[in-house]
Amino acid sequence: MKLLGTDASPYVRKVRLVLLEKNLAHEYLVDAPRDPGSHVAQVNPLGRIPALILDDDTCVYDSPVIAEYLDTLNDSPALIPRGDALARMRVKRGEALADGIMDSAVAVRNERIRPEEKQEPNNIVLHNNAVSRALAHASEQLGERVWCEGNVITLADLALASALVYLDLRQPERDWRSTHPNLAAWFARIAARPSMQTTLST
Repeated sequence: MKLLGTDASPYVRKVRLVLLEKNLAHEYLVDAPRDPGSHVAQVNPLGRIPALILDDDTCVYDSPVIAEYLDTLNDSPALIPRGDALARMRVKRGEALADGIMDSAVAVRNERIRPEEKQEPNNIVLHNNAVSRALAHASEQLGERVWCEGNVITLADLALASALVYLDLRQPERDWRSTHPNLAAWFARIAARPSMQTTLST
């Protein structure tokens, strides 16, 4: 398998973490869709990353679809619960919350890089408020637990970790560690995992 993406993308990081946690053989190729010579649009009709190319050249796109597909390839570990609809829903809901943080943070980033006279301040406020609410909800749901859902690491953990790394990158002024110390302690544990160390080093 080949994964096309960029190091800064939180969606790509989430997929990379799934691949690494499950020890799935793959090749990671840095490919930014906006760069001249990018191959992303040739394999993904949406022209977006991440894009996972299977050995038969099938392209899988959209990070939730990729993550769910990869999780079916082995059970070491099972990042989405098997055979328990409620537990599965909770993990997928956690992924959706984290993806929503990513979506809003990316929207703020895209707004801020526009010429100042063309920026929409209301959009920045709208999306920043969404991030703040989502972080507060994630903190409340986590409490003092070791993992986001259940007693083992799941896709919800990997997605939330990816969102927080992106906030550190694009919104360093947002002091989420002080506001949500339980998230900070949880993130420190996740960040020490070999999978996270690999993605943080590139």
